[in-house]
Amino acid sequence: MVYSLLQTSPLLPGTGPVKIYLRDQGQGPPLFFLHGGWGHEMYPFNRQTRALAADYRCVTPDRSGYGRSLQIVGELPPDFHYRAAIETLSVMDSLHVERASFWGHSDGAVIAAILGFTAPERVSGLILEAFHYYRQKPASKEFFEALADRPDVLGAELCERFARVLGAGHWRHLITTHAKAWIEMAGESSGPTDDLYGGRLHEISAPVLFIHGALDPRTEPGEMDAAHHQLPRAEMHILDKASHSPHSEIAVADQVTKIAAEFLKASTGAEYPQV
Repeated sequence: MVYSLLQTSPLLPGTGPVKIYLRDQGQGPPLFFLHGGWGHEMYPFNRQTRALAADYRCVTPDRSGYGRSLQIVGELPPDFHYRAAIETLSVMDSLHVERASFWGHSDGAVIAAILGFTAPERVSGLILEAFHYYRQKPASKEFFEALADRPDVLGAELCERFARVLGAGHWRHLITTHAKAWIEMAGESSGPTDDLYGGRLHEISAPVLFIHGALDPRTEPGEMDAAHHQLPRAEMHILDKASHSPHSEIAVADQVTKIAAEFLKASTGAEYPQV
């Protein structure tokens, strides 16, 4: 097992050292995979790392609270994306990585985008999958409210999987506190078009690729158009048969990997495998 030992993390204030588990394989330009709110094991990047590790150093950390990393005992604050971005930079420093490309999924895409305008000198390119732009998610309001109080509504099969990958004694706390953070984010917003980036998304200068499922239930009407308006030079792929995790959905996973590999070749100059 590979761990980074951080002196501290803003996701765990007052705690240190903070042990972060990561998967580190391959050689070449660094490529970080940033998982979503349900963790890497729920929507694994295994297909992508197998395909890309021949030409990239693929690093996939478990954020604080997830997988084998140190668990979060308290509540998840509504600014957790920004705190996670700082933690990601600390992981990079611990690995002596000055600059990298980032493939973020869902919450991970938010974190990657934040890195794009807060630490542009550390970012070679961004793949933003299942992207969130708005702070308010009216279509997901009932979903988050249910998870905040009764995570077992997800069903026995999914709950059993959560227990396996997030820990039998920890998964309910993680799922409920994550849902509450999104509810709090919406409550703090100034209106339906208030974005997660304080109006700064347009400041990203690195190459950007959006990968999105047309059937993603967490996407609001017009949300992706609004995001693309902020980054008009970004490459955008909306996949008709995909939902919230195109990279791990069998019907489109290989297509997603090919799209990403072509983008990475163009943005980093590295060769890429045929997938």
